[in-house]
Amino acid sequence: MKRYRVAIVEPSAIVAEGVGVLLRASGDIDVIAAYATPAELQRLRAHDVDVVVASLAFVRDIDLLRLGGETPVVGIQSSLADVDTLRRFSAVVNLYSSDSELQQSIRDVVDAPVAEHSHSESHELSERERDVLVLVARGLTNKEIASELNISPHTVMSHRKNIAHKTGIRSVAGLTVYAVLNKLIDSE
Repeated sequence: MKRYRVAIVEPSAIVAEGVGVLLRASGDIDVIAAYATPAELQRLRAHDVDVVVASLAFVRDIDLLRLGGETPVVGIQSSLADVDTLRRFSAVVNLYSSDSELQQSIRDVVDAPVAEHSHSESHELSERERDVLVLVARGLTNKEIASELNISPHTVMSHRKNIAHKTGIRSVAGLTVYAVLNKLIDSE
């Protein structure tokens, strides 16, 4: 079984401990260390961890979080953040993400090609991707979205994969925040 080595960088001890517990419960993710600041992370070498999980508050320290190389960084979102901030991370989970979403984000970014670890380049969503995103944010299932847009469920899944790649966001909650911040849906 493949093992995923993770370092956590989170100023809140409660959040850091909770993330650590959820990751360890997966059975295939090892939390190597937890630090309160990116500077403390420098005790590790790039080959010591496969991925860093860090607070979005440390976006200015993204190069430190990447351990001077291409180490992917999964951001922990605890409040609204602008799209440019979200794109700087390899993936983003939020405080409402389930344990399985958090664990899968770790696996996805580690197993993705290195070129996909950064979402800093600008990616515009197509009109159809925006349509799918709005319906995802409204809570519709893939099957319901397919019916609403007169496309196949497989096409919906393809659009959702493209949306996740372009935005760097995989959770429904994160996509909903993205849709609100980009005025695709009303926050009410």
